[in-house]
Amino acid sequence: MKIWTAQHTFNHPWETVVQAFWKKYPNSMATIDQDVGLVDRQVKNGELYSHRLITTKLLPNWACTLMGPISKFYANEYSEVNRDRRQLKLNRRNISLRPFVEVQEELIYEPHPDDPQKTLLKQTAYVTVEGLLFSGFIEDILTIKVSVNAVKRRRAIKLVIKKM
Repeated sequence: MKIWTAQHTFNHPWETVVQAFWKKYPNSMATIDQDVGLVDRQVKNGELYSHRLITTKLLPNWACTLMGPISKFYANEYSEVNRDRRQLKLNRRNISLRPFVEVQEELIYEPHPDDPQKTLLKQTAYVTVEGLLFSGFIEDILTIKVSVNAVKRRRAIKLVIKKM
């Protein structure tokens, strides 16, 4: 298992960043995620819970070699928004390629502790590859891909904020 962590500060209030988060698709800066479908959304005890299905059309060459010509890759995304605590928690986990490959991402958006007019994003990803040759090498590649995609998603949010 490989673990990747990062933190990023948005120079915008939490409310602005969260609005941009929900509006970031479709976006030319976030081309990795091709389709986002809402599966369920409900409010419980003042918190907004959402379940979305993320569809990606771009698969790495090794995945196509392993699994055959797959045209789409799917992941579940669960989120909780608590306006009182000013926190957005997100958990994204792949559906496709399991049980060989599991990529779980956890993100938390909340006001920056040193400046409430900024937003702190904390990201953690867990990458596990089992039952395949060169599992450690594949985990390394996927961890790099997670890092690159995280930068693209942050840029997408910044682009949406700029247009708001």
